[in-house]
Amino acid sequence: MKKVLAIGLALVMLLSFAACGGKKEEATTAQSTTAAAPANAVIRLSTTTSVNDSGLLPYLLPVFEKETGYKVEVQSAGTGAAIQKAEDGNADLILVHAKQSEEEFLAKGFGVERLPFMYNYFVIVGPKDDPAGIKDCKDAASAFAKIQASGSKFVSRGDDSGTHKAELKIWGEGKAPDPAKADWYISAGKGMGDCLTMANEMGAYCLTDKATFLSMQKDLKLDILLEKGEDMKNTYSLIAVNPEKVDGVNEEGAKALIDWMLGDEASKLIADYGQEEYGVSLFTLLEK
Repeated sequence: MKKVLAIGLALVMLLSFAACGGKKEEATTAQSTTAAAPANAVIRLSTTTSVNDSGLLPYLLPVFEKETGYKVEVQSAGTGAAIQKAEDGNADLILVHAKQSEEEFLAKGFGVERLPFMYNYFVIVGPKDDPAGIKDCKDAASAFAKIQASGSKFVSRGDDSGTHKAELKIWGEGKAPDPAKADWYISAGKGMGDCLTMANEMGAYCLTDKATFLSMQKDLKLDILLEKGEDMKNTYSLIAVNPEKVDGVNEEGAKALIDWMLGDEASKLIADYGQEEYGVSLFTLLEK
């Protein structure tokens, strides 16, 4: 009799464990459910290389896609090229960082509204021994002057990107070195990650956004030698492409992504990005 009771008790326990296991699996499945895809599910985002090279978009977009069912196609280039893609009808929205170019985009009727939402700082990086002696400069303009006077190598984006536009503004109108006449000044015509790699190989200085540099720092023999200052602030904006100006724009998709990027969940993710790995946020949200 005792043997029968023991077998019965064991069967009850096994059934209980199985039921618990089934419930746990259902909960896990429910949590991993992806939202159904909207009718027009593809959103074309044309953006600057820095938000991609820094890892921010690969960090954010899977969350958005899972929650909404949209698929974001990211085209990454310098700001000038990113804006041109939108004007050519190959984007639904842009995420860039060159205020003057953004305002021109709006003035021509291609954009709906400029929405600045986050910033970081440009920094000047260079060899650890700082041959041009820029560490104690008060601003980027004086640092550039010392680099030029010393003939130390400098890698420029040279690609009409937001970073390149910021560099030209620091040099002053019409005062940027001519790469054909100054062998120390290298106009790369490449994205931020490639330029940092070049500067590293050449022992050169480079103007970069801080986020991209920190994301690559472990592979570079360069230091941040100058940072912050008003001429180094780097603001990012979202702009939906105007469907009345450009055919084929996914208006609903662009609005969905912009609303999410400006919402509380994305704001928290952006504020946290970089904290664990670098001990500092790579991007700072503008006050709403």
